[in-house]
Amino acid sequence: MRTTLRFFVLTALLALFCRPVSAQEVLDTVQVTGVRIPISLMQSARMVTVLDSVAIASIPAHSVNDLLKYAVGVDVRQRGAEGMQTDISIRGGTCDQIAILINGIPISDPQTGHNAADFPFAISEIERIEILEGPAARAYGTSSLLGAVNIVTRKEETSGAGVRLEGGSHALFSASASGNLVRGAMNHKLSAGYARSDGYTVSRAGTLNSDFGAVKAFYQGSFAHPDFIINWQVGLSNRDFGSNTFYSARFDDQFEHTLKTYTAIQAETFGRVHLKPSLYWNHGNDRFELFRGNPDAYPYNYHSTNVLGANLGGWFESGWGKTAFGAEVRNEDIISTNLGEPLSKPVRVRGTDAVYKVGLNRTDLSLYMEHNVVLPRFTFSAGATLVYNTGNSEGVRLHPGADVSYRISDSWKLYASYNSAQRMPTFTELYYSVGGHQADKNLRAEKMQAVEGGVKFLRPGIRAIATVYYHHGTDMIDWIKDLSVLDAPWTSVNHAVVNSLGEELTLRLDFPLLLARERFLLRDLNFCYAHINQYKAAIPGFESYYALEYLRNKVVIQADFAPWKWLNINVSWRLNDRVGSYRRYEDGVDTGESVAYRPYSLLDAKVSWDVPRFSLWLSAENLLNTTYIDHGNVPQPGLWIKLGVTGLVSCSGRRRSL
Repeated sequence: MRTTLRFFVLTALLALFCRPVSAQEVLDTVQVTGVRIPISLMQSARMVTVLDSVAIASIPAHSVNDLLKYAVGVDVRQRGAEGMQTDISIRGGTCDQIAILINGIPISDPQTGHNAADFPFAISEIERIEILEGPAARAYGTSSLLGAVNIVTRKEETSGAGVRLEGGSHALFSASASGNLVRGAMNHKLSAGYARSDGYTVSRAGTLNSDFGAVKAFYQGSFAHPDFIINWQVGLSNRDFGSNTFYSARFDDQFEHTLKTYTAIQAETFGRVHLKPSLYWNHGNDRFELFRGNPDAYPYNYHSTNVLGANLGGWFESGWGKTAFGAEVRNEDIISTNLGEPLSKPVRVRGTDAVYKVGLNRTDLSLYMEHNVVLPRFTFSAGATLVYNTGNSEGVRLHPGADVSYRISDSWKLYASYNSAQRMPTFTELYYSVGGHQADKNLRAEKMQAVEGGVKFLRPGIRAIATVYYHHGTDMIDWIKDLSVLDAPWTSVNHAVVNSLGEELTLRLDFPLLLARERFLLRDLNFCYAHINQYKAAIPGFESYYALEYLRNKVVIQADFAPWKWLNINVSWRLNDRVGSYRRYEDGVDTGESVAYRPYSLLDAKVSWDVPRFSLWLSAENLLNTTYIDHGNVPQPGLWIKLGVTGLVSCSGRRRSL
């Protein structure tokens, strides 16, 4: 309460002394594009965080996963360096409980959320990242149990090309290039990149075990017509990385290969009724080696997934507001060496002697409708999603939701919401029964209901938000272990109830705008704080792997300095205080000791020389060389220094205006 009171006092003082708002100034005009009806941040009645291109360029981050560490309600638990494997969650959830999208197209992986954050482009290709916190079934589908992350890629207005080079500690090297071609109504953009590193650890045998090599490619095109626009995209991500002790602390020379491809086409008409059809296909191959390069010691696990989806939606505007409607079908299929039911005809794994013996197929059907009313001081949105999944014995379920906001003045706004969602278990949660795990194929879908309220203070140079939320989750999935049994397996179960109570505070100050000056030494200052308390009836004698293992406290402070015209400096400090514990291993042997996660803080910095079409930067992550653990028994990197350069070239040609 004291923190909240101080926040409001600080905001009020800033409001008192900052300059008045002119009629020409427009706040938060960014359109949130992934939702059913595009709406500006100023009008939104939900907690939406946007990392724009300016923030992305200044933050000392080199992957999408690193960028998300600076968002208030997001928990990024890193296993490998440079985003090789990262679990992204929102508001105390797990990596399986959020939806991830590229330009509004879902790419979430039904096999496991561990591989969901596998993006086919470098951060230089990103225009912005939209983060919606809390259940989002009405906006992003039922997989968004606790929120969604929508990544919007950059679209250029003129033809041109760019190159990006980077090197650093641990033999890090990366190179990427992009080109954009504009011809009348057509726009084509292609980017590709390669990255590698020796990693920052070695196995007990002295071999590399956190090294990686990655290839990425992304193509997006569009055709603009006065009556409609068509967008299409194709992406590829191919990664090989040492998996250290990612899945079992007994073995420290694990290895994984993943290949992801993403294909989608979407359109929107501009008539009285805006129709928004889309088609997409996501494909993934995964090979896991418990003993790197040694299938005789333990057979490799192979998985191949295909997700086909179609969405026929739209919206129209009337005197009563904007109404969205639509239907979506999504088919999820896997063939595997160990996940699923026996196949009628086994399939050979291409290029190997292994055979896919099992698999699973399920289809998710949903109907949705939503109505939005936007008045000068009042915004109201209500709707529901009707869901049926062929892999769920619970039948048809309805997930309603409503959001409301009221502008007390030009600067102050109150908002409140109620939303619900469900999430189907991943194929791993249903069938992973190897390596000390025993899955339950009869798991039920997780359900979530959430209420949220808050206040926003928005005016030129200041964005301040205070939020309180309560989540009521039922049938939540966790992996538990019976501590009374020696070498007991981790078993997947549905916990009855998990409740969460959380608060979030964010403050962003743009000093040149506040002080009505073209330049100021301190360009902007960002502060955010998130606190969560979760409650679950403990099972005596059992250890939990996921549930009640969350960030209890998170603090992020960022300062951007502009000491000279072309010189920019960013300093970022983060504090993570995690609830939970892990079983400690030494030299691959279980010590029997349960170790609680310790709070840790990290200091990052970036110095860049930015002139038109050219940028040179030097960054240092974990500047104080802090030792910390995000996942039990998986060491994290210390100080990592990186040097990079970006160059752009523009050519003739311009996109035709609509």
